[in-house]
Amino acid sequence: MKSLNVNTSARMEFVDISDKIKGVVEKSSVKNGVLLLYVPHTTAGLTINENADPCVKKDILKKLAQLVPENDGYTHAEGNSDSHILATLTGSQLFVFIANGKPAAGTWQGVYFCEYDGPRKRKLLYEIIKIN
Repeated sequence: MKSLNVNTSARMEFVDISDKIKGVVEKSSVKNGVLLLYVPHTTAGLTINENADPCVKKDILKKLAQLVPENDGYTHAEGNSDSHILATLTGSQLFVFIANGKPAAGTWQGVYFCEYDGPRKRKLLYEIIKIN
């Protein structure tokens, strides 16, 4: 297992890590396989969504904040229960197929690290499984 560092700059943000993912796959020399991604944090997650129009991620973040408000009478002493709930909604793991030495993503797809309790220095764990 290997890791990548992801630095975030806001309490809630989606960091496009598509280029990092592409670099990891190219460096591996694996032609066909699966890239497994995992976030070992309870207030961050991963998602795949459109990366052509930046308004999409703004809209998603806005709706998530409406669905799970920051201050809503939570009992967790740290004051970041909303961050834990949001991380549960997006999840902490993804897989990306590798085909012909590249991530097999759709035309408009990007991979995002989802920060819900930043800004922070985060870690993303990954492993590549080669398929013949």
